[in-house]
Amino acid sequence: MQKLPLNVMIVGAGTGGLALAQGLKRAGMEVTVYERDKTPRDAKGGYRVGISPSGSQALKTCLPPELFELFVATSSRAPRYFNLLTEQFSNLISLELEQDDPVHSEKNVNRLTLRRVLLTGLEDVVSFDKTFQRYEENPDGSVTVFFEDGTQRCGDVLIGADGAGSRVRKQRLPHSRHEETGILSLGGRLPMTAESKALLSEKMFYGMSMIMAPKGLGAIIHSLEFQWNRTDWKERVKAESDIISRWPGFVDENTEDYIGWGIWASRKQFPLDPMTLSGADLVLLAAEMTKDWHPNFHKLIHMTDPASMHALNIRTSIPVAPWETSNVTLLGDAIHTMTPGKGAGANTAMRDAALLLKRLIAVSQGGKSVVQAFHEYEIEMLRYSSKAVIESRKQMNEHDMIHKPIIGSIQLGLMRVVIRVIDAVPMLHRHVTESLRRSRAAEA
Repeated sequence: MQKLPLNVMIVGAGTGGLALAQGLKRAGMEVTVYERDKTPRDAKGGYRVGISPSGSQALKTCLPPELFELFVATSSRAPRYFNLLTEQFSNLISLELEQDDPVHSEKNVNRLTLRRVLLTGLEDVVSFDKTFQRYEENPDGSVTVFFEDGTQRCGDVLIGADGAGSRVRKQRLPHSRHEETGILSLGGRLPMTAESKALLSEKMFYGMSMIMAPKGLGAIIHSLEFQWNRTDWKERVKAESDIISRWPGFVDENTEDYIGWGIWASRKQFPLDPMTLSGADLVLLAAEMTKDWHPNFHKLIHMTDPASMHALNIRTSIPVAPWETSNVTLLGDAIHTMTPGKGAGANTAMRDAALLLKRLIAVSQGGKSVVQAFHEYEIEMLRYSSKAVIESRKQMNEHDMIHKPIIGSIQLGLMRVVIRVIDAVPMLHRHVTESLRRSRAAEA
């Protein structure tokens, strides 16, 4: 059996890859991350990342305690409610969420801030401006990675964590593929001011709100208040912890509080293709598609910073059957790209990282071979990720009845009636609340 040192190469510096690198370094293993971005701040992909209790537990498994503390501190205020609303802001149901526990509460984080947290302490581990080209498996059991700049590196194992367009996956599993969901989305954000805050009810401001609208349109509204920006928080932390003195750069980052929103619908509901638009044109398109909605939603749209607008063509991977294991495996979106319908993408990647970390520690301790460890990881990862992909697809699929002209209206009406009944009956309300909490903390 192979023992330390175990040389691990990770392609991609996304959330899952960096969390794994943190865990491996903490365990004393040799790890190198190769990232195509030229600098840490070149990363793209939106503003907010929603972290579920299972995602927090995975990060706690991977990160040194002081970095997990930093992750919690740089998260926004934990949402207190999960709300379902009509397009007229009429409340269908509000479910209370865990708030106080650093692991079991829902969290919203700024994507670039989370990246900074996960890069902290990995300065000697992450190599930027390294675009993966291909790999070769060698007769001695090692693997060599080739980059577009003409360089190459050799290690014991290779982990592809290079996102939905993974080049590692395309070589490792050339038969895997993605498909269109037929759903498009667009969204943006606006600064949190007294004026914008007044557009939301108390439960909307202190929660995450989903809108169920006619014609299969859906929307999300969330408000992010970052603890770093609160004077009372800084004063309390100064008295109870040295986190500010240990991480002064994060205090100075000045992540602004904001309100974010997004809408989605089947492609046929868009009068213009949002993928060909940007900025103010996307603002106008969103306003046109929601012209019959509550006036406060219109005000949110028109107060949105045009530079923050983005559009997405929502695609999903098709779950693959188990493959013959080697010393090359995959993690996160590289193997299971999913729609944002269940908010599970980043959390599943972090779960991958925690699971793979445990398997590689077993290898480093001489308990099993790399191939055996990767096989166990792949079987378990495919089990839960395939389920997550399928469940996420159910939430965003142009073929769902909710997108049909007549039957969709009937289905929406029935769904609203059922949800209102659940909200009105205490026993049902408690049951649904507990089910939501269990599902978000599933197998943490």
